[in-house]
Amino acid sequence: MPVAADDTAPIDPALYRRDDVRPVLAAHDIATLYRLLRDDAGLTQRTIAARTGQSQSEVSEILAGRRVLAYDLLVRIADGLGIPRELMGLSHGDRGAPTLDGDTVAEPPEGVTAQMKRRSVVGALSVAVVGTPLVRFSEQLVELALPPAGEPVPSRLDMSHVHTVRTATGRLRDLARQHGGQAELFGFAARYYTGWLDAPGTEVVKARFAAALSELHTETGWCCYDSGVDGMGYFTRAARLSDEAGDTYGIVNAAYQAGATMVRSGHPEDALKCFQIGQFQLAGHTKTRPVSFGADDPRMSTVAARLDMVSAAAYALMDYPKQARDHLAKVRDGQIRDAFARAAVDLNAAMTLRDLGRLDAAESCAQTAARGFGEHHGRGVALAGLVRAELHVRAGEPRGTAMAKTAMESVSALRSVSLRRVYLPPLADALEARRGSDAEQLARMARQVAATRA
Repeated sequence: MPVAADDTAPIDPALYRRDDVRPVLAAHDIATLYRLLRDDAGLTQRTIAARTGQSQSEVSEILAGRRVLAYDLLVRIADGLGIPRELMGLSHGDRGAPTLDGDTVAEPPEGVTAQMKRRSVVGALSVAVVGTPLVRFSEQLVELALPPAGEPVPSRLDMSHVHTVRTATGRLRDLARQHGGQAELFGFAARYYTGWLDAPGTEVVKARFAAALSELHTETGWCCYDSGVDGMGYFTRAARLSDEAGDTYGIVNAAYQAGATMVRSGHPEDALKCFQIGQFQLAGHTKTRPVSFGADDPRMSTVAARLDMVSAAAYALMDYPKQARDHLAKVRDGQIRDAFARAAVDLNAAMTLRDLGRLDAAESCAQTAARGFGEHHGRGVALAGLVRAELHVRAGEPRGTAMAKTAMESVSALRSVSLRRVYLPPLADALEARRGSDAEQLARMARQVAATRA
């Protein structure tokens, strides 16, 4: 039994370096962190509240399962408890930026923070849409995506090169949807094909090629998130490429996908800026230079629906239920032509309804999503399974534990880091809150899966 600590006694810094604690910090699993401090360091709820500047009732709510997403609160918790910020991905420390998978990536330019990278995306999108940045951002961050790999470029660009990039993007996208991750392959493709920009070509071909390359960079940014590495630079480059091409769909798609990663990374405020810029573009309120193409792209209605859906998710996380419900109500099935996109919207609706406390409606949407993804979209099926299992466990239904075990097995077979680090902990929390040895054993298993490398 640990000795109770007072409000000022230091916490042994070795605790935060333990193998079982580092994944907890990296995943921002504050509920588990507080339990560890209670059980291993003897801190009471009152002590934790005093050190982190929270009320004791807030600490109690977090221990009961409330997630902490706000950056400023995470910083306050880290500083108040003496946790090195780099262990929680809140700064880069001496080894470079930590990834969700426990590795590090190259150190960005001196003084560059994760918030600055998000702002660079917002700034590039707003320049593309209205011709001026709506936030202050450094031009230094516009090209954070890795430079071209240096392979030979074509002697001249033609439409076959445009089709090559689009085909490569589609095949890599299918691979990511089936298995998760794939940042390495996407990153190589983005670097390789970016080198082709130096080849001469007609104005029309160059514009089409830039639009195809923008979509590849957008997908690369998303796969970086799913692989647990920083991909904001790819979204920034995607916005710039779409702007150069005059491709309205590419701008809206980059706004949607960049914002979606920000929502699930715990930055809904920045995400909403991206979504609002995308919706501004959809409404036709753009800078005077006309777009070359994309306004009549058949995918525009789908991306419009997805913008509303992820806007609802952001508002729900920010505890604005009315705004979340309003955006949910805007989504209509007729808008969404692609089967995968329809399933993804259903799944996002399930998570938003869960966050709003509407568990029955959430379960129905998650079940519909699971059917919609089909056998070739393993990551989507696994995520739908995680959400459904969490809902059934929270409701106390007998089959909840069996569903949890199946969901964890599905996640274990994939390369998705985000499923392990972002979406699995809520299921572990729900299992820990449920009595019984089976639930406790599964909760430990969930923590182990979350801590293992993809």
